[in-house]
Amino acid sequence: MTIERPVLVLASASPARLKTLQDAGIEPVVDVADVDEPGIVDRYAAQAGAALTAEEVALVLARSKAEVVAARAPDALVIGCDSVLELDGEVHGKPVDAAEATERWRRMRGHEGVLHTGHWLVDTRGGPAGTGATLGAVAATVVRFADISDAEIDAYVATGEPLRVAGAFTIDGLGGAFVESIDGDPHTVVGLSLTLLRRLVAETGVSWPSLWTGSAI
Repeated sequence: MTIERPVLVLASASPARLKTLQDAGIEPVVDVADVDEPGIVDRYAAQAGAALTAEEVALVLARSKAEVVAARAPDALVIGCDSVLELDGEVHGKPVDAAEATERWRRMRGHEGVLHTGHWLVDTRGGPAGTGATLGAVAATVVRFADISDAEIDAYVATGEPLRVAGAFTIDGLGGAFVESIDGDPHTVVGLSLTLLRRLVAETGVSWPSLWTGSAI
């Protein structure tokens, strides 16, 4: 019996996450979740009675995005993701402006941080294939930054790239030259760990190859 290829919905506007999936042979449906990230973090922190860790921030934001999209995406596997940088015990997302990006890079250069990427998967499929599962996990990668000059920081910030990404850097773009090394899954730094997503998908009874474009099992 042939089973139709499951639909994977990516609850993210990130071009890097989309390209990561496409390069892995998967063509997801993109449905961007519009959520109040600071409000969500504050609400969970109030419930916990303490500030959230970087890992917790990444996971609750990924979950919120996945659940918003899952509510309007029937018969699909919905994946939400969020990335934050942990630097000297502080949690950082996207810089709000060029001044913040510049200040952050002056702190990061010559040092290392941990990039946490939360993943949350919701199975909205009906019928015998659907599990109703809602599950998630976080992947973390240590990033060591080059000791770059003020001029290099200014030039990089002027491109606008650091303002569009968590942690104010990329490894698959202009910022790649400013990263000395990473310890962990490089896809985590790009914004979506294929290895972790494969494990989450498997928990819903779906084999990874069945998601490849044009495949059927």
